[in-house]
Amino acid sequence: MTQTTVLRLSGITKRFGPLVANDAISLSLDEGEVLALLGENGAGKSTLVSILFGHYVADEGAIEVFGQPLPPGHPRAALAAGIGMVHQHFTLADNLSVLDNVLMGTEPLWRLASRKAQARARLLAVAERFGLAVRTDALVGSLSVGERQRVEILKALYRGARILILDEPTAVLTPQESEALFDTLSQMVAQGLSIIFISHKLAEVLRVSHRVAVLRQGKLVAEAPVAGTTQAQLAQWMVGHAVDAAVRRPASAVGREVCTLRDVSTPAGVRDRLDGVSLGLRSGEIVAVAGVSGNGQVALAELLCGTRRASAGEVLYEGQPLRASPAWLVSQGVARIPEDRHAVGVVGDLPVWENAVSERLRSRAFSRGPWVRLRAARRHAQRVIEAFDVRGGGPATAARALSGGNMQKLILGRALLAPEGEAARPALIVAHQPTWGLDIGAVAYVHRQLIEARDAGAAVLVISDDLDEVMALGDRIAVMHQGHLTEALPAGDWTRERIGLAMAGVDHAG
Repeated sequence: MTQTTVLRLSGITKRFGPLVANDAISLSLDEGEVLALLGENGAGKSTLVSILFGHYVADEGAIEVFGQPLPPGHPRAALAAGIGMVHQHFTLADNLSVLDNVLMGTEPLWRLASRKAQARARLLAVAERFGLAVRTDALVGSLSVGERQRVEILKALYRGARILILDEPTAVLTPQESEALFDTLSQMVAQGLSIIFISHKLAEVLRVSHRVAVLRQGKLVAEAPVAGTTQAQLAQWMVGHAVDAAVRRPASAVGREVCTLRDVSTPAGVRDRLDGVSLGLRSGEIVAVAGVSGNGQVALAELLCGTRRASAGEVLYEGQPLRASPAWLVSQGVARIPEDRHAVGVVGDLPVWENAVSERLRSRAFSRGPWVRLRAARRHAQRVIEAFDVRGGGPATAARALSGGNMQKLILGRALLAPEGEAARPALIVAHQPTWGLDIGAVAYVHRQLIEARDAGAAVLVISDDLDEVMALGDRIAVMHQGHLTEALPAGDWTRERIGLAMAGVDHAG
């Protein structure tokens, strides 16, 4: 049976100065097909999708949608042509209802009254057609993460999308919510919708896709049916060589309790908070905390990094009360890997060398009184670049010019590499979403560094929404839900299903 081509990209090229982000890329998408778009960070995926959705204009090439040319640089034209996009970070107003969020931007400003009754009926019809249960009058702020994603998909379908772009759609979902999403995608495809599926999770790609297209350094380097393709092959296409994943070895030398939380709560009135949390972090061990984003993980990370105070309970670090002072914690051997590398991890407009020494700038290694020791600071930045394989520039390069993976390597190096002449290693590492949005090569690198730090005697706390990461790294695993934390049990005591249920608040182990 002949497939109908619904989307065709021909010779798409996009340059940003000397950088060729997309190099003569040609791709097609058929009706009822799921095409996975893969590539390392900086491979050109986002640029290509932005061109398709009208945010960028290609320097060369053309796009056809259902046989008709797509006008370049006009998002409204893409929407009118039937292209919808569900972003990794939801674009919903928490204080509005589901119906109001879906209607936003679909009615003319001059209309005096919204036709909500008709809109509600149409939305419910779309939801029923695709098996997307929805409460039209519920406030979005009251919905689970999986329900919010459902609303994002309905927004696109309500506008008539026949081609759907999903960007990392399972990044913040529990395993059960991911399974529900995959069932929804199957229903969509069965009814003729076509999907471009962007994900770093290769097992998911093989599960839901019919065909894969792999970009590397702006070029289309591989295109193949999923049948007969392995994760190892996909990884090799993405990075250009075989990828050796970090292998979790059991902790062999668990030592003293470096940090202790006893019945800790953080102030009420803050959306992300802790409620009676107890946890012990020991040297030579990785404790991994799983949970859906927004259930208290930010509060836990900020508490241990000195930017949030406890309102009840006790927090001890090396036997003494932990101070709410980032500078003090860094001086005491706490290494911080923040969740948002762009907003918190680095200062994008500052050069690499300033970012590399920023947390220790007042130490004797990099300053004398009010004066910065520029030569020592730049030499340390070069050591970080070489030791942690930071690519994309030198000490003088602006940090914002680095890709996400290389920015994360810079943060790791700053946290883990002591200045010359100092032998001290971190006693405690707080790694919050350490590989969020990174490609498979960068993920493996970060995991190896955390395992090596553990083996060198650090107590490591990994807070992650990614269940694969939690199970790959954790010697002990705990699950957070609505500010509560389960007991941290040995990794072997957990199954994916049990963790998923605890993430949803269904089963609190321990």
